[in-house]
Amino acid sequence: MTTTTALVTGANKGLGQETVRRLAILGWKVFLTARDTSRGTKAAAELAATGLDVEFIALDVTSDDSVRAAADTVGERIRHLDVLVNNAGIGEGPIAPPDASAADLRKVFEVNVLGPVRVTHAFLPLLQAAEQPRIVMVSSGMGSFAVTEDPRFSGMVAPSLGYPAAKAALNMITMQYARALDGIRINAVDPGFTATDLTNHAGFQSVSEGTDAIVKLACIDAEGPTGGFFDRNGSVRW
Repeated sequence: MTTTTALVTGANKGLGQETVRRLAILGWKVFLTARDTSRGTKAAAELAATGLDVEFIALDVTSDDSVRAAADTVGERIRHLDVLVNNAGIGEGPIAPPDASAADLRKVFEVNVLGPVRVTHAFLPLLQAAEQPRIVMVSSGMGSFAVTEDPRFSGMVAPSLGYPAAKAALNMITMQYARALDGIRINAVDPGFTATDLTNHAGFQSVSEGTDAIVKLACIDAEGPTGGFFDRNGSVRW
């Protein structure tokens, strides 16, 4: 039986590391990638020490050279990639919209928007070599117009420009990839308000709960959805 393979970006901690752990528990070979080599190596070693098939690959989603090198390295290890999880992302800090500069937004977009495009482009040949390839874009409810306008969530998160706009852009990118990439199931997920470094551990969900939608969409078959937006409870309105 052929081993299912996956690669997760930004996976040295939080949602990324938990995603790697849960996918590896399924018996998959998972590449844990991170920009910080020491932290990534440590995270992968801790998981591998429990008997999981996890390997660290250095990957900085903001660097064309780093992403290409990672794709070449993975291509030397395996013939195809079944699942790509574009998880790497950053916040923008407590910057109110009137105070946000173009430079502030550029930093967030470089990681949260251009990063997934850069990684997807580089790994597309390996994905297309798989029988049932899947791509999961880790987005956010903050990138949903419907969620942002919902009075139930009013006041939960202070207004900001970069992060919500970047996730909204990622949602549209997901839809356009889904329209163009026949044979690849590609979806965006909202992990929910999860206790991670990104939320200063203020979230009310555990990292396990936060990865429920990621893992579910990573495991769909050829009849699964594509071009959708989901959380752990089901579909999310754009």
